Amino acid sequence: MSKAASMAKVSVKGGFHLLWGLVISTIVSSIGTIIYAKLLGSTNYGLYGIALTAPGLIGLFRDWGVNTAMIRYSAQYNADKQAYKIRQIFVAGLVFETVLGLGLFIFGFSASGLLASLLNHPDIVLLIQVASFSILGGAFLNAAQAAFTGVERMELNSVTLIVQSIVRTVLIPSLVIIGLSTYGAVLGYTVAFMVSGIIGLFILWALYKSFPKQPDGKLEIFANIKMMFKYGLPVSIGAIIGGFQTQFYAVLIAIYVDASTIGNYNLALVFAVLITFFATPVTTMLFPAFSKVDPEKDPVTLKNLFQYSIKYATVIVAPVSAIIMALSLPGISTLFAQQYASAPLFLTLVAIPYFYVAFGSLSTSNLMISQGHTRTVLNFTILTAIIGFPMGFVLISQIGIIGLIITTIVSPLPSLCWSLLWVKKHYGVTVDWSSSARILLSSAVAAVITYGVDSQILFSNLARLVIGVTIFLFSFIVAISLTRSLDKTDITNLKEMTNALGPLSRLFNFILDLIAKIMSHLQR
Repeated sequence: MSKAASMAKVSVKGGFHLLWGLVISTIVSSIGTIIYAKLLGSTNYGLYGIALTAPGLIGLFRDWGVNTAMIRYSAQYNADKQAYKIRQIFVAGLVFETVLGLGLFIFGFSASGLLASLLNHPDIVLLIQVASFSILGGAFLNAAQAAFTGVERMELNSVTLIVQSIVRTVLIPSLVIIGLSTYGAVLGYTVAFMVSGIIGLFILWALYKSFPKQPDGKLEIFANIKMMFKYGLPVSIGAIIGGFQTQFYAVLIAIYVDASTIGNYNLALVFAVLITFFATPVTTMLFPAFSKVDPEKDPVTLKNLFQYSIKYATVIVAPVSAIIMALSLPGISTLFAQQYASAPLFLTLVAIPYFYVAFGSLSTSNLMISQGHTRTVLNFTILTAIIGFPMGFVLISQIGIIGLIITTIVSPLPSLCWSLLWVKKHYGVTVDWSSSARILLSSAVAAVITYGVDSQILFSNLARLVIGVTIFLFSFIVAISLTRSLDKTDITNLKEMTNALGPLSRLFNFILDLIAKIMSHLQR
């Protein structure tokens, strides 16, 4: 476990640097969202989301897997002590992203009328034209963030996230207040993308200069683009299919669901970001971590890294998802009263797929992609789409947003089961099912206790929220100790990993020590 633990420690440190960026940027963005969601109202807020659907759909065709390849080859070259090759990866990736991003921006701007008609809102042509600039800004930003991730400099990733959130939070409410309404919201969103993308390029240039030059002085841009394109194409096709599936759902709800209900759903997704605080760093850091392992030379490290990645990710993501579900009503009502009455129900349901982390949803695809099995991952994506497209059409057209959420819960399950069988067959690794079941049970028990007590409290929503969080934390710590979801080895490993978190390690160590003391007391 020592090598796997050492790699995990680096990943935890990188995940922490991404986590604080996500936390700060999301807090800032949430403040802005609360302000302009109130200013716009549910209908205009829904139109704002619809207007961003078009550039979101077009942006799916911008990457073609090159960003994924940038992460993989940068991590691999770094581990192989060939840092001079990283310069070539950076340049090739940026050139590809910029050229394609510029072309897609022009297309999106020119086709705005057609896209508005397809979305059943011909009055939002100007909004789509403005939002199309975010495609180019997104190209700059994604290339920079892929480079930062590949060399595990996640603090730089966080800088771009925070810049984007600050610009969006300041600009959107300001433009709405001066009377620009939905147009101002879309304009602020677009400017935030452009500013953060340009800043990302400047940081990328400084990082590029820090790596040694190619011995022969040649960059070989097109050769590297070809290499990355070949590797990343199946991943990209899968991302396009998955992204198109998401945008297909967005088009359907724009047609079959009223703007007010869409606004409630979009607000629920904003609150669901609280879960991605913890899920995103895990997902992001697993890919470069797996990329460093050779399964033929070091199968034991791969097995340990795979199992512990699932176990420790579940310890983080599952309780966060459970507390969001248990406290969705007081959480949203504290800020919006009854303005978004359907959002708590939507948030509770939206949180369900995050529990799939206990079954390897964040680990299996990262493992396969890191080892070059991109075509296999594409097959999983195609299976999900084959199920999701018809199911989404039928359910959304009949029961609206609830139908969409049911589709997102059910459609990934067959692919997840297939991927688990695949990694077991090819690498001999599988989920620690007993551990996952215990962690899920602990999270569920804490959520049920919290919801049961909180629903009987007659205080204000804010007081209910604070009391609910306290009850959940206490219940979860007791439950995870009683179920013995973690053993002494886990606690030791987690302490070693969280030592990379600086001052925050004291908080985690306090919780881990408390769990250890309760477990020790129960053994007497």
